[in-house]
Amino acid sequence: MDNHPASQTDAIDNLPREIRVEQLRDLVDTLHFADEISSKGYLITSSELADLMDINASAVTSRGDNWVWRNWVVSRVRREGNQILWQLERVD
Repeated sequence: MDNHPASQTDAIDNLPREIRVEQLRDLVDTLHFADEISSKGYLITSSELADLMDINASAVTSRGDNWVWRNWVVSRVRREGNQILWQLERVD
């Protein structure tokens, strides 16, 4: 008997198709948001970026000033007050 927990991928694969499709729709929505933020040149805060990426805000700032997320280079642009502002630049 295997005492190891199932991997996250196995857990996702075992979800009903309708739920997996809904998660994919949510992902595409997120990617569209990121593309619009990038194409319009919008700057977003660390907490907004964390929400977009579905990670903890502290994980955003711990990654450094420039890094890649999916199809975008994420760059720390400046600080306004106590907010760090980030820019997304599309890479293909």
